[in-house]
Amino acid sequence: MSIGNIFVKEGIHESQIEEYMKEKFNRAGYSHTTIQRTSLGTRIIIFVNKPGIVIGKSGRKINELSNELKNKFQIDNPLIDVKEIEEPFLDANIVANKIAKSLEKGINFKKVCNFILSEVMKAGAIGISIRVAGKLAGSERSRFQKFQKGFIAHSGDYAEKLVDKGYIRASMKPGVVGVTVRIMKNSPNEVIMKNKTIKEVTEIDKMKEN
Repeated sequence: MSIGNIFVKEGIHESQIEEYMKEKFNRAGYSHTTIQRTSLGTRIIIFVNKPGIVIGKSGRKINELSNELKNKFQIDNPLIDVKEIEEPFLDANIVANKIAKSLEKGINFKKVCNFILSEVMKAGAIGISIRVAGKLAGSERSRFQKFQKGFIAHSGDYAEKLVDKGYIRASMKPGVVGVTVRIMKNSPNEVIMKNKTIKEVTEIDKMKEN
């Protein structure tokens, strides 16, 4: 098997594990899973808002999960680590899931998205954008609508390094609605320096006035 085919096979395998984790730990405020292969085994790091649901009493659920990963995905010696996401409104995957659940309950998408925009900014984000696409609000045709608050980098190095991205599908009666969330948690250094310079100039002007 060529190196390219090996990478493709591993990518599909990891995608299957991600979907499995997402479904299994939905109640735990699941975000994502990272997989690292080491000399001791395969380290699997699960990021959730409520780690207790994943770990279980005395770590019982971790042992069960380890056996499931061995049998279902043929992972030898899985080393499972659970990381807590302390602020769920700053995690794009968790936020996207919150929106999807609300839509599935029949809550109006505009009301949901505007509420989420406010909560994410209150949590300390620099900016957030939400895109919902599908048959919205009883529409017979698929369409999309975007919501944004604050500053978001849409391209370039900042978009890759500073923007957290999440996507999930909500199962609605008219059809599937895709929810894409982008959260910018930190400002670019240039913006910080610019703000600092503006502040320093303002302070100098005040001193001159006095």
